[in-house]
Amino acid sequence: MTLSVAEDTSTFVAPRGPGGKPDLNGTWRAMSRANFDLEAHAAKSAMALREGPIEPVPAKEVVALGTVGAVPAGMGVVVGDKIPYQPKALSKKRENQKNWLALDPEIKCYQPGIPRATYMPYPFQILHNEDALFFAYEYAGAVRNIHLVDPGPAPIDSWMGQSVGTWEGDTLVIVTTGQHDQTWLDRAGNHHSEALRVVERFTPTSSHTMRYEATLEDENIFTRAWTMRMTLYRLVGADAHLQQFNCVPFVEELLYGHLRKNPLE
Repeated sequence: MTLSVAEDTSTFVAPRGPGGKPDLNGTWRAMSRANFDLEAHAAKSAMALREGPIEPVPAKEVVALGTVGAVPAGMGVVVGDKIPYQPKALSKKRENQKNWLALDPEIKCYQPGIPRATYMPYPFQILHNEDALFFAYEYAGAVRNIHLVDPGPAPIDSWMGQSVGTWEGDTLVIVTTGQHDQTWLDRAGNHHSEALRVVERFTPTSSHTMRYEATLEDENIFTRAWTMRMTLYRLVGADAHLQQFNCVPFVEELLYGHLRKNPLE
């Protein structure tokens, strides 16, 4: 079953911010299980599994993590439940799943891309005034500057792409293009190509919540456009600011440890 979000926001009037637009300034976080798998999924012992004597068991690389390495169940955030893959792209998704430990860019602290940056288990901060709109993410120190005037096609594909923002009433709409194909959409191997176009919609639903929708179009991977939907929560108190999580040094042993003169066992 897909996660449902209350649609009736007609009685809520968002606090006004810069330029009379809704005030989205603050630190936000998704509480869904989307980063594990956008689609509905049951709990399981690990993301990386191997064949066991009766049923799959955790891969040897993660078995010592025990419950810490387990996957919690998720109701799914995909409208319509299933991502509409083309057959060849679905095969690649399954291959990604099998090789998650070697291939998931999150493990190597690569920039997460859009929309994944929004629903990773780390907060992000929105800063805006009449002339500028900026997103800062705790994970890997990722950032994106949202253009308020369309500069034309992205000059080069990148991890976070090029984003252009407009307002439709109280909804902030951001269109992101120019992402290369090296980011994933979650840990389950869901993926895209460099043709991906993402339309995000941020709609305040209370003083501390927003409805988040992202519609993905990719003619190389999907049979049609599809949408994910979830709630974002504004953090308050001591949690209402970003911590530092520059994870690059944390993966140096994984990426380069084999180059030591005397590699560690």
